[in-house]
Amino acid sequence: MYCPEAAVLLLSTTVQGNVLQPFAFKSGTMAKMSKFEIELPVVPKPAKLSLSERDIAVSSIYGELYVMYLKHHSRTTNSPGAEVVLYHLPREGACKKTHVLKLNTTGKFALNVVDNLVVVHHQSSQTSIIFDIKLQEPDCAVNVHQPVLPARSIHPYRIPRTGPAAAPSQAPVACELYSSTWSVFQPDIIISASEGYLWYLKVKLQPTLNLLQDKGKLMDFLLRRRDCKMVILSVCSQMLVGDEKGSLPVVAIVFDKLNQVYKEYLEAEQSYTAAMESGPSRSNSSYKRPMRTQAVIDQSDMYTHVLSAFTERKGVSHKFIIAVLMEYIRSLNQYQITVQHYLYELVIKTLVHHNLFYMLHQFLQYHVLSDSKPLACLLLSLETTYPPAHQLSLDMLKRLSTANDEIVEVLLSKQQVLGALRFVRSVGGHDNVSARKFLDAAQQTSDPMLFYTIFRFFEQRNLRLRGNPGFNPGEHCEEHVAHFKQMFGEQALMKPVAV
Repeated sequence: MYCPEAAVLLLSTTVQGNVLQPFAFKSGTMAKMSKFEIELPVVPKPAKLSLSERDIAVSSIYGELYVMYLKHHSRTTNSPGAEVVLYHLPREGACKKTHVLKLNTTGKFALNVVDNLVVVHHQSSQTSIIFDIKLQEPDCAVNVHQPVLPARSIHPYRIPRTGPAAAPSQAPVACELYSSTWSVFQPDIIISASEGYLWYLKVKLQPTLNLLQDKGKLMDFLLRRRDCKMVILSVCSQMLVGDEKGSLPVVAIVFDKLNQVYKEYLEAEQSYTAAMESGPSRSNSSYKRPMRTQAVIDQSDMYTHVLSAFTERKGVSHKFIIAVLMEYIRSLNQYQITVQHYLYELVIKTLVHHNLFYMLHQFLQYHVLSDSKPLACLLLSLETTYPPAHQLSLDMLKRLSTANDEIVEVLLSKQQVLGALRFVRSVGGHDNVSARKFLDAAQQTSDPMLFYTIFRFFEQRNLRLRGNPGFNPGEHCEEHVAHFKQMFGEQALMKPVAV
């Protein structure tokens, strides 16, 4: 028996056929691997069991090579049914029996491996049983597995029939499933000899949502599948409908499972970037850019496909909506993933929509929502609805310490010109700020004394920096000088006073 994926040839070396010798091929060379023995069931003498080729399959599962032995039910023992025994075949070292898949039935079987799942076809019941060897943590040398899902039939297929051009086309004919003329090849091929068709077997993930009730186990199953993203997102949407009280712990488990995979990808990407930036070397030449699989569900995916629609759903209590949003943020923080500002914005908009301003105030006061410029701008826009939001925004900008320009703009837009000037002085930026910007804002207030005070401040600054109270042409303050003369007279220009 030959496995083209791993380029390994398996030979039987005894009459009973249960002592197997593998050979590995690579780059035109052949290497002899460790010989091993398949344990056959004990039967009374004089009868002797021999290993048949149809009871053995070789395939790669989760990147490891396995020899699968279909061990049929023995009438002489009290075993409940047949089982599939998996022998792990490493490139180096001894081959060991590692997994037993319990079929819990008897009859004729065939094996395929699809998307790292072992699929066992049972002819008499016309159903297939699916096993995932990674779904439980290994707790001993040989791990026993039950089917992941209830037995289900392969989806029906209709074979199109076309007659000659003169005759009308014939109606499609239903394909005979689990036929005795089927031949099964690894990893995922089924050939129907009687109908002359070859199929590739695929796994449909959508039906698993209703077949596997345990959401945590379902998520573990889906995260290992190839085309899982949209199914996972539909699970997330589905679990947010129904019993609110009982579902929050389940929501937390699912979010943690998703963010663990997300974090692993981010760390791998970070390591790769760091290795590339350090320059070419022998150690990082082997680094490969991490593949972003469909199992990586990032914040944008959750926001677009799940959370934004969930917050707009009718008939859901606002407490549950807020609890779910905060649970997702808690999970991101737990895995030290930087929370994107649009998630915080979603929380704030939801709180405002339900008039939960006291909760918004608490979230900001206790830094449940992390400071950011976009968040501060959003708070500013809420001032008409919730007046304290203005001060909360300024406090946030000040904490950021990189948003001094934004604070000045906010204060000037509110005609708090003296407040803006005091803030600039408090952060030591008063020697560099634009005089024109402040004089513009002061003039717009139509308050003569405020304009006088601001004008005098900048005259004093000019005198201190250049020894002359006048403005440079590059400052474009001619209009304001003319306005000052008109209001207070030209003689007032040369009398700078302290603010």
